[in-house]
Amino acid sequence: MKKTYRLINGMIASLLLATSAFAGDAALEKKFDGLIDPAEMNGWLETMAAEPNHVGAPHNKANAEMTLKQFQDWGWDARIETFRALYPTPIKVSFDLLGDNGFSATLTESPIEGDAPTFTDKALPAYLGYQGDGDVTAPVVYVNYGMPDDYETLKRMGVDVKGKIVIARYGAGWRGLKPKLAQEHGAVGCIIYSDPHEDGYAVDDFYPKGASRPPQGVQRGSVMDMPTYPGDPLTPGRGATEKAKRLSRKDAKTLLKIPAIPMSYGDARKILAAMGGQVAPEGFRGSLGETYHIGDDGAAKAHLVVQSDWSLKPVYNVVATMRGAEFPDEWILRGNHRDGWVMGASDPLSGHIAMMGEAKAIGALVRDGWKPKRTIVYLSWDAEEPGLIGSTEYAETHEDELVAKALLYINSDGNGRGFLNVAGSHSLQHFANEIAVDVDDPQTDGSVDQRARAQLMIAAAAKGADGDAKKLGALAANPSSDLPIDALGSGSDYTAFLQHLGMAALHVGYYGEGDDNGVYHSLYDDFAHHNKFVDPGSAYGGALARTIGRMVLRIADAELPPVRYGDFASTVSDYLDEVKALADDRRARADAQAAANEAGAFARAHDPKKPYGAPTVLKPVPHVNFAPLEDAVDHLKKSAAAYDAALAEKGPALAADKKRRLFALAREAEQALKIREGLPGRPWFRNSIYAPGTLTGYGVKTLPGVREAIEQERFADADKYSALTAAAINSYAAKLDSAVKLMND
Repeated sequence: MKKTYRLINGMIASLLLATSAFAGDAALEKKFDGLIDPAEMNGWLETMAAEPNHVGAPHNKANAEMTLKQFQDWGWDARIETFRALYPTPIKVSFDLLGDNGFSATLTESPIEGDAPTFTDKALPAYLGYQGDGDVTAPVVYVNYGMPDDYETLKRMGVDVKGKIVIARYGAGWRGLKPKLAQEHGAVGCIIYSDPHEDGYAVDDFYPKGASRPPQGVQRGSVMDMPTYPGDPLTPGRGATEKAKRLSRKDAKTLLKIPAIPMSYGDARKILAAMGGQVAPEGFRGSLGETYHIGDDGAAKAHLVVQSDWSLKPVYNVVATMRGAEFPDEWILRGNHRDGWVMGASDPLSGHIAMMGEAKAIGALVRDGWKPKRTIVYLSWDAEEPGLIGSTEYAETHEDELVAKALLYINSDGNGRGFLNVAGSHSLQHFANEIAVDVDDPQTDGSVDQRARAQLMIAAAAKGADGDAKKLGALAANPSSDLPIDALGSGSDYTAFLQHLGMAALHVGYYGEGDDNGVYHSLYDDFAHHNKFVDPGSAYGGALARTIGRMVLRIADAELPPVRYGDFASTVSDYLDEVKALADDRRARADAQAAANEAGAFARAHDPKKPYGAPTVLKPVPHVNFAPLEDAVDHLKKSAAAYDAALAEKGPALAADKKRRLFALAREAEQALKIREGLPGRPWFRNSIYAPGTLTGYGVKTLPGVREAIEQERFADADKYSALTAAAINSYAAKLDSAVKLMND
């Protein structure tokens, strides 16, 4: 489910290790590197991606059993932990366009000659996880990307989707928002298709000649309302064990009510060609070579049927533990999911094999006499694709123990050729920067750090480079500067740990050159495509293993917490500046719109030959009380500076019991960022700094309680969450104050 992380601005530079307080054991890490074998990993990938791996698939269970045996053979204490979650396996999915230009959509994908796994008869038809069942007949209306701004445009064009089936293209926002917004606007069904403008022949030759999506390619995916809560829809906040108390289906808030399906652009083109009505605005037009129409004349009528088996399905997590020799109750967690929508070679198995390579190498180090000081837990997740289910149920089931013991969760997902991307808790930004220095880039004669710097410097020098690109380029050109890591929203298995449990987390991968966009969540995401177009020979799979493996080894044996709180403080300060500017901008927009309305500008300016509607009136924006947040950020900055200075000066000489207490305080500080009552309307999400947006899905909203209250015109919530967020930040800073006192006593 990794598609949210294609960002380049999270790539990292570093300080020299010679000046590092968090340098690892160079000899141990060199030995670890020598144990990573990309060719062996590539063989695992071919085996694991040989058949479909959806939830409930026999091959997915076989992969769990294979992973379990390998962990055990490599010296880990491993087990399979099983949950039972609601999962709608499709029974019948059909779409028929009615009338003179009628046709029946295929909803299956043609095999590719020479690519044996694509000839499988075990793949499920094209479907969307947690769509509503239904049998509807209605006119079809084109809604562009199906995002809020698109519905605002349609409103002004006089187009109402109530009682209609909408067709939206992928892109511009998370998949699950498209049918959710359609449902909220009164639509009775939803189709989501892949326009070649995004990932088809407009981008590259289509598979098998090139990497892009072929005309019959379909992007499956979940439409569960994960920004409300992820995991099993029937057991929010508690593990989906055999005897767990469950909601009824009708009471599960994350389930869609209307039927929805994904579709290829080969079939979608026939629907759009049959549609009449108004010509679509410029921003609605894709690359199908047709004139795009809205369909508001009702000429294109269709019959959509979705019927599913809504039963509980087994979810198989593999949990492997290497017990710490000195601090067994301090845990480092490392995870990657294993399930896919079909074969899942790029997403997720290319990341999973890196995790397996790390685990094998760590097992070999232990056999040779090294013992980690802290306990290491490796986690092969199931059922991530439909809703982060395996990881969420594990986190909810073991919440008390994880809160008491776990220091950090490190995640990966799919992986490809290109540039290092790290996102996560900004207290670990400097630690992440330092790791990249020692990881060799598979394609060049330098480190992944040096390659990242080069790319950012070139981007900054490009014609038309924006301010952010220039800023990053300047940082990349300075070898003594760190570059920022990205904030995390959702879209992979770190979500429950960071945003529900309040645990520090990192998400790590290589992206930017290998291209799996065109086969994402389709039949064609298999070994042949990955090995040709995404990461030949799993070279960057090896780089990922060496990167995350280093992180695990260093934290497992660290004498001091690998944190630098000044990075977190400055980042939160930037977020506060952003939300203050957001409030000012919204106020200015509301005032400008009110003035235009009063002057009759909208009526005079519109084209009288086209339908016209006034824009939705923006509410006047009051002045939000940012004072609590401003005071809390000032407190945080002072506390972080004092902590970083004390750690650098006194940390190495501290007594062992004080060093251990610093790790406990670091864990407690991250947990202090939780808001007890959670975010507005979604109490499962408790992190006051990072959350997926309610209208972005995967995309992050920082200071979410305040930011989204302003964006969504809930101004009483903006004041309330300014105070609640400030209290969380003050609690975090108080933990740093306690650590400073500990070091100075």
